[in-house]
Amino acid sequence: MRMDVLTLFPRMFEGPLTESILGKAVEKELLQINVHNFRDFSDNKHQNVDDYPYGGGAGMLLMAQPIFDGIAEINAATPETKKRVILLDPAGKPFNQSVAEELSQEEHLVFICGHYEGYDERIRSLVTDEISLGDYVLTGGELGAMVMIDATVRLLPDVLGNQLSAQTDSHSTGLLEHPQYTRPADFRGMKVPEVLTNGNHKLIDEWQQKESLRRTLERRPDMLEKIELTEQQQKWLDEMK
Repeated sequence: MRMDVLTLFPRMFEGPLTESILGKAVEKELLQINVHNFRDFSDNKHQNVDDYPYGGGAGMLLMAQPIFDGIAEINAATPETKKRVILLDPAGKPFNQSVAEELSQEEHLVFICGHYEGYDERIRSLVTDEISLGDYVLTGGELGAMVMIDATVRLLPDVLGNQLSAQTDSHSTGLLEHPQYTRPADFRGMKVPEVLTNGNHKLIDEWQQKESLRRTLERRPDMLEKIELTEQQQKWLDEMK
């Protein structure tokens, strides 16, 4: 997968893109990330990228020209790839695991990280998706882009050592993940549930499914309204209620 990021602050990405899973994905050539300072595309001699809004209003707006020219350069360098161009915007659709899974199927993602008060509306003509990290406002789109990149890249084939881990994460199944334990079996009087130590995989799987349902019911009951449970899962859920 290839990713391009248009930002005013390229150095913000240096740590996250070179460490941990993301860094290893780049090293293994499973991922190519290019970070561009869209100030470099400004046709203004002072490299200005913002201006006052027509009609007045608070703050400054990101100008269309640097973004249009930045996208044009990316398109010229990669004419053969089909691109999803993502605008980081508080007014966009909420980002979630389902969106990350969808994006992980693409070959080329482009992120536009805004700053200032907002965007010149004409920038939206370039994008395929407007996405928000949540119902709050950050100082810029950089942190949101990093989160989306991380959530998406970890779903790519061969990025995680155990791909099953990504498939069973919280939200990937529509439920929260069940409790997990590691050694020792008895830590300061707190014991691992016996079912996990008896080697009966059928009972273990049943316990995990039940606990996943229980945790979702206790912590995020709203999630249960959005998924279709099996007949057995519904029976367990009714018993828990």
